Amino acid sequence: MTVADDSAEEHGHHLPAVEDWPRGFGEASWWPFVTALGGAGIYVGAALFLLAQGQQPIVDPLYGPLVFVGAVGLFLAGLYGWVYHAFVKAFWSGGGHGNTGLRWGMILFLGSEIATFSAGFVYYFFIRVGTWSTEGFPELLGSLVLVNTALLVLSSITLHWGHVELRKGNRRNFLVGLAATLLLGIVFIGGQVLEYYEFIQHEHFTLTSGIFASAFYGLTGLHGLHVSMGAVLIGIVFIRALYGQYTADRHTSVTTVSMYWHFVDAVWIFLVVVLYVGSEVSL
Repeated sequence: MTVADDSAEEHGHHLPAVEDWPRGFGEASWWPFVTALGGAGIYVGAALFLLAQGQQPIVDPLYGPLVFVGAVGLFLAGLYGWVYHAFVKAFWSGGGHGNTGLRWGMILFLGSEIATFSAGFVYYFFIRVGTWSTEGFPELLGSLVLVNTALLVLSSITLHWGHVELRKGNRRNFLVGLAATLLLGIVFIGGQVLEYYEFIQHEHFTLTSGIFASAFYGLTGLHGLHVSMGAVLIGIVFIRALYGQYTADRHTSVTTVSMYWHFVDAVWIFLVVVLYVGSEVSL
């Protein structure tokens, strides 16, 4: 057993996928594949749900929700393992975080995220071509989305402030900034759930209400999933911060999670301008 393994076991932490596979290619991890499988399953569940709609459904209506719930669980489990493997294991083993590599890894990941969201926006722009009617649309640009936008922007500010305070060596302010960011993120998610409830129950505006509805729920739902994932990441960082695992010189995971959260914030602002405001504009 290596010194790293001894250090990890001393603190009661397991080390998933610590062997080389294949040999010579460095330390392997199957967690990214688990996460990707869960993410793909979410889309499959949504597709099965749509296929079960209409007068002549193609599949059983039960398949979509079952696949979706199972995929979300698999996605979250994979995300936990991935973060643990990349950051927590490295901390306890004393092997370092691989600062440059992890930052570039996050940049590349965000590049793939830009491509994913871009595909959704291209679909929206495509359906906007030609005659556009807002008949049957609920009032999208209301006070709820404005409040939610303000909360998410504020969460980016609190996270940046907390990160700056950590680099100054002020651990208390760092914890306050993280806690505020996590709380604001959770409230934002709750606001989006409330918006969905209002649209579906009171406005009868559902995923099957037309091509605009599919674009709306597809884009906002995809963003909501990313915010939820970001909240999980910030929660992990917050718990680690409570154990004193970050210092002014050791905060790579804080940096990478901050990059992700600010990206999600920027996407939301663009989404509000294009989708919420854009739905009110007649071409």
